[in-house]
Amino acid sequence: MSDKTFKFDIGHRTALAESGGTEEGRIIGCAQYEHSEDNYYLRYRAADGRCVEAWWPESALAAAN
Repeated sequence: MSDKTFKFDIGHRTALAESGGTEEGRIIGCAQYEHSEDNYYLRYRAADGRCVEAWWPESALAAAN
């Protein structure tokens, strides 16, 4: 079992890095894997207005403004 902490906590507001911060949401789940970067389940509003829940790798997320 790892003692590593997550970069983002559940409830933390984050943005999808590639969207330039326009797609922003809240972390609702976290997962750690042995041979992969941490992943986060994000509930956010997509650029087209849809409400979305999806898993994203840590490298795809940025802290929300």
